[in-house]
Amino acid sequence: MLKPAKQFFVGRPNIGNRDALYQRVDSIFDSYWLTNDGGYVRELEAKLADYLDVEHCIAMCNGTVALELAIRATGMTGNVLVPAMTFIATAHALQWQQIRPVFVDIDPHSLNICPAAAERMIDETTTGILGVHLYGRPCDIKSLSSLAEKHDLRLVFDAAHAFGSSYQGRKLGGFGDCEVFSFHATKVFNTFEGGAVTTNDSELAARLRLMRNFGFEGEDAVSYIGTNGKMAEINAAMGLTNFEQVDAFINVNKENYQAYQAGLRDVSGVRLIDFDENELNNYQYVIIEIDAKRAGRTRDELKRFLSEHGVVARRYFYPGCHRMEPYRSLYPQAGENLPATEAFSEVMLAMPTGTQITTDEVSQICETIREYLRA
Repeated sequence: MLKPAKQFFVGRPNIGNRDALYQRVDSIFDSYWLTNDGGYVRELEAKLADYLDVEHCIAMCNGTVALELAIRATGMTGNVLVPAMTFIATAHALQWQQIRPVFVDIDPHSLNICPAAAERMIDETTTGILGVHLYGRPCDIKSLSSLAEKHDLRLVFDAAHAFGSSYQGRKLGGFGDCEVFSFHATKVFNTFEGGAVTTNDSELAARLRLMRNFGFEGEDAVSYIGTNGKMAEINAAMGLTNFEQVDAFINVNKENYQAYQAGLRDVSGVRLIDFDENELNNYQYVIIEIDAKRAGRTRDELKRFLSEHGVVARRYFYPGCHRMEPYRSLYPQAGENLPATEAFSEVMLAMPTGTQITTDEVSQICETIREYLRA
């Protein structure tokens, strides 16, 4: 059993070659160009566009601003369909712009927004769908695309979890009107803090570039309402450094995921959420479900026990956006349409992974779970 002398956390950052980063930082200081579409930002955008096989990558200061600008640039208004099983920033990006997030239930198998449930929520005020590739596992993009086309809706994907993952053999990034990535420190690929919008729509990309820089078009001409969403050079330097090792980071995640698979395979009442091995996956989120009747312990009892033994697991994303403010006050009846979301929110637990932890330590965590559930 693990001893609490060492702690393991969900979301500890992956950090690339420090010497390479320091060299880039020195170059930034030598150039006296710290922000405003510098060379490292442009280089990072080009590399990411190539990696994701998209025409345009617009780097941003963070994923939330990127999401807000994507929503505004695509013309969403009124009501927008979104899963409640997501990080709160997804809903906030809508509500912040006085757009109502209409919470849609998840498919209990994919855990992503259910297209059939989404269609039932469409009315004359609906202007868009905001899908979330939860845990890096892609939405039913084909069905959502058909639904958006049928009802003339905008379609944006929150791909914050999904850098490097694919759908039907094609990397996420080029689906819908656009996709939005987070490069926060907790993500498999990080720029300290950052994000990006990717798209194959040149007109949309141009609009987003204006919007992230106050609407400036040229030195002193403002042609569009905008804000300050720019990525700084030091963030791009971190991104370029981590990009050189991102495949290695993903491989570590995969090895850890496989260690969890092996360690929890026969544990009664514990189910590991799997990945489609026919697709590319970043394996960033290792999610388990706890069946309290079979396990003999609740999810929260297991969480507390693990914390006492140095394993800080997280309830991603409990209790669901609809049960957080301001949504539980604004839309108190939302939960009536979200049975799968509410059920899953009570049983899931995200486990530590990434470069902070070894496969041997993962095996020890699994054995700790086994011993606790046998007690």
